[in-house]
Amino acid sequence: MALIKSLRGITPVIGENTFLAESAAVIGDVVIGRDCSIWFSAVLRGDVNSIRIGDRVNIQDGAVIHTLYQRSVTEIGNDVSVGHNANIHGAKIEDRCLIGMGATVLDHAVVGSGSIVAANSLVLSRTVIEPGSVYAGVPARRVKDVTPEQVRDIIERTARDYMMYASWYKE
Repeated sequence: MALIKSLRGITPVIGENTFLAESAAVIGDVVIGRDCSIWFSAVLRGDVNSIRIGDRVNIQDGAVIHTLYQRSVTEIGNDVSVGHNANIHGAKIEDRCLIGMGATVLDHAVVGSGSIVAANSLVLSRTVIEPGSVYAGVPARRVKDVTPEQVRDIIERTARDYMMYASWYKE
């Protein structure tokens, strides 16, 4: 069973039909929407400030979601995929985004709706990623627009597939 820990008088809120892997940790001021999946060794640590996650979000294996004490919050919209070993720290990820494996998104950055942050990219603090953009590199820079095919075949498919994968663990 996942570690769900109250802290400083605040208990995490887990939405209906959300899968939590046995080694996932959800701590403190965390609200997770419906139909989400939090995978093995993922950590959502709302100990110093709030973490808000929308519906149909998957936080994949080893990802870490955190904030700055009294200075940043983390907000993740609907239909977002956060890849294996990614880090989101005090940033806002709007709807229908994909954060690639090993990517890091730092405090007060905003990833606009329908965007992709490539694997192993570093989105610096206060960066604003335009909606529908692909950002890559260290530090991450805009490399192109997200195509309609990428929206369908990468962003939407990944979110949908992870809902399916989560259902296998509930059988």
